[in-house]
Amino acid sequence: MPELRAIVRIVDADIAGETPIYHGLRKITGVSYSFANAVCHVLNLDREKQVGMLSEDEVKKIEAVVKNPEKLPKWLYNRRKDYDSGNDLHLTSSTLRLVKDFDIKHMKKIKSYKGMRHSMGLPVRGQATKAHFRHGKTVGVTKKAKAGKTS
Repeated sequence: MPELRAIVRIVDADIAGETPIYHGLRKITGVSYSFANAVCHVLNLDREKQVGMLSEDEVKKIEAVVKNPEKLPKWLYNRRKDYDSGNDLHLTSSTLRLVKDFDIKHMKKIKSYKGMRHSMGLPVRGQATKAHFRHGKTVGVTKKAKAGKTS
């Protein structure tokens, strides 16, 4: 029986060895509940098996499916009909963060409604602004020191 490893690195994410595969895959940026379930199903892995018990070969298979999920249905991908290429993509880790930043910069550049909300630091998706999203030095009540006292 293989020895339980403490930490396993899968697609730029450190996953604790005692974590079940299903929950461990969700620690990877860009992998959702249903995507992790689909990866386990496609590779015939027991969802409750601990990540630390995986062999190097199984880890490589998981990485291959997560990075290039051709066996999975397109509706599971996190970037359908990419703005630049028009292809269905599934992005993970730093690539996902980078593309998200580029999307926000593009919205700001073309001055779309969402881009303007991003640039002003206001909520983008229609949330109320009366009570939340208020941060900075203009929020709250500050008491002025009384004239007679020195502290």
